[in-house]
Amino acid sequence: MFETMRAAPGVGLAAPQIGMPLQLAVIEDRQEYIDKIPPEHSAARLRSAVSPHVIVNPRLTLETPTIEFFEGCLSLPGFTAIVPRALAVRVDCLNERAEPVTIRARGWYARILQHEIDHLHGTLYIDRMLTRSFMGRENFERYWKNVPADEFKRLLDE
Repeated sequence: MFETMRAAPGVGLAAPQIGMPLQLAVIEDRQEYIDKIPPEHSAARLRSAVSPHVIVNPRLTLETPTIEFFEGCLSLPGFTAIVPRALAVRVDCLNERAEPVTIRARGWYARILQHEIDHLHGTLYIDRMLTRSFMGRENFERYWKNVPADEFKRLLDE
């Protein structure tokens, strides 16, 4: 699964995305991905590198108010939308050795965990997105990638 995720490239992959009916996901946010975006974007998203790891049978607890950012998915390549997600989460799960672990995450890591755990319950980001923000990735890259989500929403309402 890590190989498939990295080849995409992505920062997470849930077993159901590759046809495996398991409550299992792999996650890794590589520094090389973060280095490709402007520092102010990674700072706004509280994004930092996340070491590769496995979560099994996760239980998600949302801990703070939501924050909105554009999000995409390997299951729907070529699209993006604004998705509200909790800024911080707690995940109780098993690791790849079936040992119980608790993960406390903030920022982009919390978003990745929520996104992948959603997959384990049959939910995609398009089920949570702000529908008027849905667009092709090419359009996003050309016109909107440097516009904060709250500014984009304001422009939609004008």
